[in-house]
Amino acid sequence: MTVMQSLRPADIIAPDHDWWRGAVIYQIYPRSFQDSNGDGIGDLAGIIARLDHVAALGADAIWISPFFRSPMLDFGYDVSDYCDVDPIFGTLADFDALIARAHELGVKVLIDLVISHSSNQHVWFQESQHSRTNPKADWYVWADAKPDGSPPNNWLSIFGGPAWEWSGDRMQYYLHNFLKEQPDLNLHNADVQDALLDVARFWLERGVDGFRLDTINFYFHDRLLRDNPALPPEARNTTIAPEVNPYNWQDHLYDKNQPENLAFLQRLRGLMNGYPGATAVGEVGDAQRGMEIQAEYTSGGDKVHMCYSFEFLSGTTPDATKVAEVLTAYEGTIGDGWACWAFSNHDVVRHASRWNLDEAASRLYAGLLMSLRGSICIYQGEELGLTEAYVAYEDLQDPYGIRFWPKFKGRDGCRTPMPWSSDNQNGGFSDGRPWLPIAVEHLPRAVAAQAGQDGSMLDFYRRMIAFRHAWAPLVKGALSEIATTGDVLHFIRAHEGVRLFCAFNMGDAPAQVTLPAGNWRQDRGAPFAPATEMGGQYLLEPYQAVFAMAERAT
Repeated sequence: MTVMQSLRPADIIAPDHDWWRGAVIYQIYPRSFQDSNGDGIGDLAGIIARLDHVAALGADAIWISPFFRSPMLDFGYDVSDYCDVDPIFGTLADFDALIARAHELGVKVLIDLVISHSSNQHVWFQESQHSRTNPKADWYVWADAKPDGSPPNNWLSIFGGPAWEWSGDRMQYYLHNFLKEQPDLNLHNADVQDALLDVARFWLERGVDGFRLDTINFYFHDRLLRDNPALPPEARNTTIAPEVNPYNWQDHLYDKNQPENLAFLQRLRGLMNGYPGATAVGEVGDAQRGMEIQAEYTSGGDKVHMCYSFEFLSGTTPDATKVAEVLTAYEGTIGDGWACWAFSNHDVVRHASRWNLDEAASRLYAGLLMSLRGSICIYQGEELGLTEAYVAYEDLQDPYGIRFWPKFKGRDGCRTPMPWSSDNQNGGFSDGRPWLPIAVEHLPRAVAAQAGQDGSMLDFYRRMIAFRHAWAPLVKGALSEIATTGDVLHFIRAHEGVRLFCAFNMGDAPAQVTLPAGNWRQDRGAPFAPATEMGGQYLLEPYQAVFAMAERAT
């Protein structure tokens, strides 16, 4: 018997079912990634054609925003059929081909499940609203009007106005936390839970590696429909201007964050455990208690694997002190749970613009992101250094922006198409007219313009992701000794006896940082210029980072 014949398969390849811990996840907004058929809308075939870019970047996985059948009033986040692909994106066969190609490249695939609500065109809702006695009458959140005909309580929609819409068919209101065309499912009903778990099973059987769970803390509502209390003005979140939408004037105790959600998340995790390596990342949308919910939902190993909240998705530029406060709070809260960090996504102004970052600062923040304890999400175009695009009112597509223009311009500015080449006005995205215009200022930052350029932003991201992968402490290690020295944030990442000192000068002036006690050797593999060593200290130029390994005593 040869040596190879004596080995078990597990001895040759030992799959890492915890691959998601510390993974770099690349978010794809399919409408804007790559159009393959000239209709101006990105599609699944386009994603397949561009997966080499994701693999070359070094991402471990992609997260694809919704591509299910939908009337597209909220661009796929209003699902009318959970188990089919909308024709504008392709077919189920295209999706199967995408899975095969991604896995061939070593890239996992997560898809965006939107199960807190559906489209009002879903057959479930069509039946539910027909009468109060049909088999799906209780599949959505219905309630009688108050005696004066007004809505059942004071709950508000994130997209503006009351969270209740009147149905003349049932002579009742239904709940919608988002658009009125996005009625909330009633997960208090066990049949609804079973149907949603069947949806998850359908995609797991097709080979997906997991899910991004949209608005995970919105799944359940208070059965008694109690009014939310008011928040004092100083406690309000001002991400959205209060004169535009007073949603954040309330303390959302009853329209989300309900304790019944834990049991459902355990059911979902139980299903996913049957598919080794499958993972789920939840979006926690809450301005007051996001950290606590994130810890609760990811604790114990029996709910979701990881969650992200909005600490670094706000408009306030996080300086060294703020980052240290957030990381310290997380380390004191997360316990055995797991965080997922992001600076940008499809719902917020791109962070290069939101925080007014120049090239050097953008690299520093990217280096910081890649050094955090947790998993990492990168939004398409972030690796090119894209800024928020200006979209004229007549070109707007986002209903959120159209309603509240000009005080709030919506989300189209971060959703404009990816620039792949700089030699035509559509940036290589489409042969037709793009659904949103390509930003002219994005063309010089196109993938083709940066791909072979040493020192480009794309080159920096590739090297920084590779550096993260090369250091086990950055992927799965503990985080400790979080501190600031002026504008310098520093901490230690450690894993299985290997310690890495990480320091980031987040200011625009040179600064010094003192190394912890011990023997440290600067690692020059990171894509930052080497720091000047000064006898137990490093001198950091503005927006410079340094990484040093603790040398073991001999």
